Amino acid sequence: METIKITIDNKQVEVEKGTTILDAARKMGIDIPTLCHMRLDDLNIENKPGGCRICVVEVQGRRNLAPACITQCVDGAVIRTHSPRVMNARRTVMEFILSDHPKDCLICPKSGNCDLQNMAHRLGIREIPGHEIAEISTYRKDTSPSIIRDLDKCIMCRRCEMMCNEVQTVGAIGAFNRGFMAAVGPAYEQDLEHSPCTYCGQCVAVCPTGALTEVDHTREVLRAIVDPSKTVVVQTAPAVRAALGEEFGMKPGTLVTGKMVTALKELGFDYVFDTDFAADLTIMEEGTELLTRLKKFLNGDKDANIPILTSCCPGWVNFFEHNYPELREVPSTAKSPQQMFGAIAKSYFAEKININRKDMVVVSIMPCLAKKYERQRPEFSVDGNPDVDFSLSTRELASFIRQANIDFANLPESEFDRPLGESTGAAVIFGNTGGVIEAAVRTAYEVFTGKKLSRIDFTELRGMEGVRQATIDVDGFPLNIGIAHGLGNARKLLDDVKAGRSKFHAIEVMACPGGCVGGGGQPLHHGDSAILKARAKALYDADRDMPIRLSHENPYIIQLYKEYLGEPNSEKAHHLLHTHYFDRKAKIVVKQ
Repeated sequence: METIKITIDNKQVEVEKGTTILDAARKMGIDIPTLCHMRLDDLNIENKPGGCRICVVEVQGRRNLAPACITQCVDGAVIRTHSPRVMNARRTVMEFILSDHPKDCLICPKSGNCDLQNMAHRLGIREIPGHEIAEISTYRKDTSPSIIRDLDKCIMCRRCEMMCNEVQTVGAIGAFNRGFMAAVGPAYEQDLEHSPCTYCGQCVAVCPTGALTEVDHTREVLRAIVDPSKTVVVQTAPAVRAALGEEFGMKPGTLVTGKMVTALKELGFDYVFDTDFAADLTIMEEGTELLTRLKKFLNGDKDANIPILTSCCPGWVNFFEHNYPELREVPSTAKSPQQMFGAIAKSYFAEKININRKDMVVVSIMPCLAKKYERQRPEFSVDGNPDVDFSLSTRELASFIRQANIDFANLPESEFDRPLGESTGAAVIFGNTGGVIEAAVRTAYEVFTGKKLSRIDFTELRGMEGVRQATIDVDGFPLNIGIAHGLGNARKLLDDVKAGRSKFHAIEVMACPGGCVGGGGQPLHHGDSAILKARAKALYDADRDMPIRLSHENPYIIQLYKEYLGEPNSEKAHHLLHTHYFDRKAKIVVKQ
């Protein structure tokens, strides 16, 4: 390994050849401001277009200033990171960016959590010279079921483009125009709804301004809560409890399950349930489907549709409907836990409390923006009444709690209501990449073999590698499993399935890096992959501490089948808990 010596701010350091000035400075504890740059080390994700020029530094002997994020160190270089020339250049660049930016910070969804706003404050900008040229852009807003895109607020950092095109390989957005009219916007003729957008929300998660935000349903939820004719039920996804605390100053990975339940009750929800209950239900249905297909496969049936693909993630479902519609018979037909919960709440539970499904409002709290799209798909409704009425992101829930002046950090802990609040350890790990398939293996093993597991934790299915594989010994049968998180990684596995060369019996896919813990609706992690790891660890710790860790041992799931559904994959269960998929290539309108 070849090293070189450089001097930064009068401090000498030895770094590996090829190191950027930004990385060298950070190694020394010197903070160079950045705006377009973003990195997730453990996921091998980095955005460094060098476009914003906020990170410029002065290199002795070089006439122009150098962008630190893309300029490599050279031996003997003398660098100043905060000279008067550098400070003046950064302020000037920021003033130009702000001169063409809308001034509606008071009502912008990103206000208070906006990288552009924070950078302007950091650089001490209190007025914008040349204000007479402000707001010359005339782009429109593009509103989809999940995402609002306001191109007037785009600063061309290209983080969203990197996530959409390079990491997720979706290709729904791209850069166009130059100068003040430049923006990252629609790559397709109409809008997000006529593009291959999966609504995963990773573009929203990395956008430093209000150019990309989620569709907010908080107001509609509040109206339902205050309507005396409505019974409002809320469900909370597993990943939310591992991230919500960050919005209230708690360290990443702090489990706030009990406080979250208390907060939801104080907000006025009539019943506070757990999506984990539906995750256990998903394992019963999806696990039974896996075993049915495996038996066909082992009997030589060419129509066994192996490998089976998990279907819990709506962003992933959108992706294969757009890109691999010819494979739509391969994924499990089991609905996602969100939709299973809604179907059961508005049938089984509505009957239990003797109300009409139209008088029940089901709200989900999700780490995911694709859930907002999923809940309004027409097949997930009865006579026009959706199984899930509204979906709030983790960030929206945090905002809702603050609006209610609830002192979240000091709340006592409460338990979920019954019967749809009881869950197992297998359900809570659904929030992590590899968690769905691990939960399925736990149940499938015992059902397939009739034997008790000698171990509960299948650690070989865990990790942060983009594509992973493992072989589980199921009483002598080698069950080959593939796992991918991030849609670009999913594409690699799907190409093999399409070509008929996949060696796997089952494949789990999550659209977002890290799985649901890294969902597009979670508290912004600003490129810190340590935060994703902390959230993942919290869910595995929760699993370990649960009294029941196998989905098929959940007593309320057993009761549900006994009282209402019959057997897994029965006709009634299939009607309520399963779905089908569509060819959505035709809806994509390519820009001419």
